[in-house]
Amino acid sequence: MGTFTIDNKTMHFVDKGEGSVLVFGHSYLWDSAMWAPQVEALSQRYRCIVPDFWAHGLSDAAPEKTRSLRDYADDILALMDHLNIDKFSVIGLSVGGMWGTELVLKASARVQSLVLMDTFIGYEPEVARDKYFGMLDTINELQFVPEPLLDVIPPMFFSRNVQETNPELFAQFRQQLTELKGQKAVDMAAIGRMVFGRRDTFDDVEQLTLPTLVMVGAEDGPRPPLESQLMHDAIDGSQYTIIPAAGHISNLEQPDLVTARLTEFLAETLG
Repeated sequence: MGTFTIDNKTMHFVDKGEGSVLVFGHSYLWDSAMWAPQVEALSQRYRCIVPDFWAHGLSDAAPEKTRSLRDYADDILALMDHLNIDKFSVIGLSVGGMWGTELVLKASARVQSLVLMDTFIGYEPEVARDKYFGMLDTINELQFVPEPLLDVIPPMFFSRNVQETNPELFAQFRQQLTELKGQKAVDMAAIGRMVFGRRDTFDDVEQLTLPTLVMVGAEDGPRPPLESQLMHDAIDGSQYTIIPAAGHISNLEQPDLVTARLTEFLAETLG
C-alpha cells in the first residue's frame, strides 16, 4: 500500500503493475480489496491504482475541505499529480462511478476511458435517500451497526441466491459491518451522507465524450439495470453490459466475467 496525505489526513492506496494507468473506485462500505480479482489480472498489463475512499479501509476520515464527491475528485487528481501521472482511465463501481464521473468532468483531458459499474450519476431517488439517511442516523447515534441493520444491509449488495452460491462472500461482508464501531462508524456515516446526498451530474452528461462502458449486475437492487440503461442512453457512444447472476458487487459475484469484459474494453480503448 502507498500513502498520500492531504491536510494531515492519510489516504492509502494499492499501486500494482506497469503500463497505462487504471484508477479504481470501490463501493461504499467496502475498500480497495474489493477489486483484488481484477487488479490481479489487469496489473499484468496495466498500472492499477486503487485508493481506499476516506473513512474506508486504511484511509483516515475525510479532510475538512472534502465535503462532496466533487471535492473527492480533487483529492484523486491531487494523488495523480503526486504520482506524476498525467493520463489515466477510471473504473468505478457504485460511489466509485459517481466520483469517477465528477473527475472526468473536472479533468476530461486527463481521463482516457471510463467504466461505470453498478452506479448512477443522477440524484439519489428521494425514497431511497430518506431510507439511507435514516440508517446512517442510526449508525451515527449508536456508533455501530445494530442487529436489525445487519439483517437488512448485506443482502442489498448481492444477488438473491448469494447465501447459496457464495456464502463466504456474504458472511465476510456481514462480519466487516459488525466490526464497524466507534469513530470509524461515525466517519463512515458522514461519508454516506456525502454519497447519497450527491448532486445530479446528468446535467453535464453531454460532456462525457470519452470511451465509456456501463455495466450492471442483473440483480442489482440499489442500482437497478434501468438506471444503467438510462446512463447508457444518455452517454453518446457508450457500451452496455448486463452481468448475469450478480447483484451490486458484481465484480466479486462474477469476477471472471467482469475481468474478461474489462480486459476487452481496455484493449479497445488503450491498446
